[in-house]
Amino acid sequence: MTGFSTKAIHRGEEPDFREGATGDVAVPIHLSTTFARQKAGNPTAGYEYTRSLNPTRKALEDKLAALDGAKYGLAFSSGLAAASTLILSLLKAGDNVIGFDDLYGGTRRLLSNVFSNWGVSTTYVDATKAENIENAISTLTKLIWIESPTNPLLKLADIRAIASIARKHNLILVVDNTFLSPYFQRPLELGADIVVYSTTKYIGGHSDVLGGAITLNNEAYYQRLAYHQNAVGAVLSPFDSYLTLRGAKTLGVRMEQHQKNALALAEFLQSQPKVKRVIYPGLKNHPQYALSQQQTTGAGGVFSFELEGTLDDAERFLSKLKLLATAESLGGVESLVEIPAIMTHASVPKEVREQNGISDTLIRVSAGIEDTDDLINDFKQALQ
Repeated sequence: MTGFSTKAIHRGEEPDFREGATGDVAVPIHLSTTFARQKAGNPTAGYEYTRSLNPTRKALEDKLAALDGAKYGLAFSSGLAAASTLILSLLKAGDNVIGFDDLYGGTRRLLSNVFSNWGVSTTYVDATKAENIENAISTLTKLIWIESPTNPLLKLADIRAIASIARKHNLILVVDNTFLSPYFQRPLELGADIVVYSTTKYIGGHSDVLGGAITLNNEAYYQRLAYHQNAVGAVLSPFDSYLTLRGAKTLGVRMEQHQKNALALAEFLQSQPKVKRVIYPGLKNHPQYALSQQQTTGAGGVFSFELEGTLDDAERFLSKLKLLATAESLGGVESLVEIPAIMTHASVPKEVREQNGISDTLIRVSAGIEDTDDLINDFKQALQ
């Protein structure tokens, strides 16, 4: 079982032919919160209580690990629940995190406004240059947290180079791989220690289930994460695990169409006079196009573009779109648009947004899997 889509469909959901089993092709939803034992000291097949371990969630965790080429997978109630559990598991008061200056607003809020109250500090740097990370390392630094591409400016980090720096200084490298999914990028194979996902996005893929995940190979880190997954309790429910399992089966075919539509829309917008710039790693004029070609097998389904004009112009443009919904989130089968400055990144201070290049007219697009011509025509009429 080596192909990506073969793993996506079958891993974790192999039919059970043992006596008394039913041979389910799709893993059933195990809603039981507790599991009976024949002997008091002997949990049945290792199952005691659903927060600790649940058969449906375990199937998902096995599938997620397989898709990332990882030994271990853990599923959580949201991407931020996964991130919170990771920080609680691996850091303590006094520790320092080095973060990409263009991190997702929710991750930045978590680090800067929540864990800062518990003595964990964060230093933000432009991680498009690996040397900036090395220059920021102090005796307190324990972990590096990057996204590649970033949200919403689609900046890339050289994961191999940063992994080398992390190993040199005995630091943990965490990569948020939500934008590309394991279909287009495998951070563990590039040297990362831990990969984080909002499975709400591409892995779930249908805008109907919240979730998060962590994949990794390091057993010591896994044991600490698994302990806190149970102790903290921010686990994915059996029903949500089932929905995510179902979504993951079509991840490969969906990612191909997401990318096809994103590239077509990005190329169309580049030719429009009302568009100031288009940012997409799949375009040859992206400043890190060569790096994208080296460390990924695709550029994904998210791109951003900047309109000429003001925030009012950007809002008016979104209001004219008929097919695309104005909504936060991304990675679903339907195309979505949003203005980061007043939506996903509204919690980031204005001066920080502007310093990082997030203007009031920057629009982020999550290209869905609709017919390409329909999406282009919708953008065309809205621009007119």
